[in-house]
Amino acid sequence: MSQSSTRSVLTSTHWGIYQLQIENATIVGVQPWADDPEPSAIGESLPEAVDSPVRIARPLIRRGWLDKTLRDRKPRGRDEFIEVSWDEALGLVAGELDRVRRQYGNPAIYAGSYGWASAGRFHHAQSQIHRFLNLAGGYTGSENTYSSAAGEVVLPYIIGNQRGLVSHYTTWEQIANHSGLVLTFGGLPGRNSQIQGGGVGRHNHQQALQHAAEQGVQFINVSPCRQDMPEQMACDWLPIRPNTDTALMLALCSELIRQQRHDMAFIQRYTVGFEKVLAYLQGQDDGITRDAAWAAQICDIPQTKIIELAELIAAKRTMIMVNWAIQRAEYGEQPYWAAVTLAALLGDIGLPGGGFGFGYACLNGVGQDELGYRWPSLPQGKNPVEDSIPVARLADMLLSPHAEYAFNGKTLRYPDIRLVYWAGGNPFHHHQDLNRLVEAWQQPETIIVQEPFWTATARHADIVLPVTTSFERNDLALVNRDNTVVAMKQAIPPFREARDDYHIFQGLARLMGFEASFTEGKTAEDWVAELYEQSRSRNPQLPPFTQFWQQEVTTFPLPDSHFNLLAEFRADPLAHPLRTPSGRIELFSQQVADFGYAQCPGHAVWLAPDEWLGSDLARHYPIHLLSPQPADKLHSQYDHGKHSRAGKIAGRNRLLMNATDADARGIGEGDIVRIYNARGQCLAGVRLTDTLIPGVAQLPTGAWFDPIYLDDGCLDKHGNPNVLTQDKGSSPLAQGPSCNSLLVEIERYAGIAPPVTAFTPPDIYYQTE
Repeated sequence: MSQSSTRSVLTSTHWGIYQLQIENATIVGVQPWADDPEPSAIGESLPEAVDSPVRIARPLIRRGWLDKTLRDRKPRGRDEFIEVSWDEALGLVAGELDRVRRQYGNPAIYAGSYGWASAGRFHHAQSQIHRFLNLAGGYTGSENTYSSAAGEVVLPYIIGNQRGLVSHYTTWEQIANHSGLVLTFGGLPGRNSQIQGGGVGRHNHQQALQHAAEQGVQFINVSPCRQDMPEQMACDWLPIRPNTDTALMLALCSELIRQQRHDMAFIQRYTVGFEKVLAYLQGQDDGITRDAAWAAQICDIPQTKIIELAELIAAKRTMIMVNWAIQRAEYGEQPYWAAVTLAALLGDIGLPGGGFGFGYACLNGVGQDELGYRWPSLPQGKNPVEDSIPVARLADMLLSPHAEYAFNGKTLRYPDIRLVYWAGGNPFHHHQDLNRLVEAWQQPETIIVQEPFWTATARHADIVLPVTTSFERNDLALVNRDNTVVAMKQAIPPFREARDDYHIFQGLARLMGFEASFTEGKTAEDWVAELYEQSRSRNPQLPPFTQFWQQEVTTFPLPDSHFNLLAEFRADPLAHPLRTPSGRIELFSQQVADFGYAQCPGHAVWLAPDEWLGSDLARHYPIHLLSPQPADKLHSQYDHGKHSRAGKIAGRNRLLMNATDADARGIGEGDIVRIYNARGQCLAGVRLTDTLIPGVAQLPTGAWFDPIYLDDGCLDKHGNPNVLTQDKGSSPLAQGPSCNSLLVEIERYAGIAPPVTAFTPPDIYYQTE
């Protein structure tokens, strides 16, 4: 009998660095990295989850795809699978790609990927699939992100770029030393700051907030949820109806003007379009004055509170922070435009610790100085296909090929997609209106998915290729907001027949005749070493690769934390103009106005969403449901793991509900409830709270889609909020998701709730020799 082998391996994930304890080629324990001051508990899920029953062991083909006579009787998502060899699977994939390219052209291939599959720099699924398909002649891709699409499109029209949304934030050090007040719309919840693309070295969100508070910075949380700020933080809570932040910001602008506290000198030198904004605020065209009394009725905030808030932000240097979730709503472009307008009227933009920023708690490291360079990544090449869609319009594209749609000033047509190839990401987690997505998902001729686990996306595929997790291959983690580089050494062997994305695409490229172009003669280990050496050319402080690989982790000094957004522009707007037509902050954009979109007239406006607590629909569906990111996992990753499952109620996602709303419906703590509207329904377990305003509930995203299919849609047994959300663009400008404009009703579930089967693999047939 051989002796057991125990060793320790350091690795990086999107939620932190961990020391893995390996025994007999199995992960048996996980310890946070000793240098992480605020480690995330998500890592607790890893030991049992990596080789759990929901791992995909071998390549599989959907039975109804092989036998076309079964297609109508066995639709995607409700079919069995047949295990095949890798040779047969790769041959089928290569054959389908060639067939679609010849018959319809490369624009008929849609490459889905969402980048969060692994923290590793080389084994980055999105880079791998895009490199492969670019060499195969191209594909239809997507623009922007589900996270912040409305902001990504609208901010360049206002300030000329996306700074303050995705990079170059005013640093927390400057806020701590110079701000008097942080007015945060949507709060600064710690659940989001656990994660970071590329990996996390040190979690520092709580320390940054605490340091600012100790320096005397006042925090005000404008949110329907008190818990959108850390419990230990001294913070004032201003409860507000969801989707009404723009109205409050506009009313604050009106009050600043009424009190003559707005900075007219700043407005005249640094902005254009104030006259248009003033006319709108005063109601010169429609007779509606957007003042405190007007906003009080919309936001359900007392008029006196709004007036007092205007006086307070005028008296202190103020940082306006708006989270990403607020723009994931109908007319989601408007709160960002209104926030910049409010900050401009205050006149603190470009001053140390003042101005605005979007998403300060949405990722770890936001508010830390940028490194000044970007780490290298696997070259993807150039896509020969010009077609792309707004990322959140996936179902529209599949359901309405050739249909016209408006996007960012253009009138475009959706391509006719015949083949979907998905590697990395889970659209049945992050897309809206899953009943509609299920219908759309039936339209392509072939869907190919590379996945480690039996997620809903894998279950709805025709060809499933099992891939390794990051613990089963070599890689390295490089983080753009961190001074930590980690050698992600292979900790355990690949699960059963799983292969990494690189080797899968290498095999396909060999069959299709361009293996040499895809690999450039390099193994996966060669690429890891090369990417590291490219990193050394950008940061000479890094040690040679051999030394780095031996020591597993290296750190280097960070830049001084002194950056202020738009400081150079503030110092000299002529020498440092913005990339807008005027070179200044455009409170009114003629470009946007000329698009002719009623939803985006060219300046910040309040428009009532179809679904909010002030709408007629609220008589039928009186609860505004918010779907924040989960605290116990990254998106839907490792939902089957220990840490995520520990937070469920009777195995279902946890619904946070105001106790008053629950009492009125006869709902108690721990009850199973049905949440429903005209689009869908799901079950969840109830946790009662007084931290949400009445009429508002929270159901986090990330529960694996687990439907019982009915004649008119499905009942999701597990608590996925996207069976309820509307699949509607924020506006024709950005076409971002509008998931947080959502009304539902909630009732106690009668009878015995059906068992959760999200983590039970589908029926699999095995080929005999």
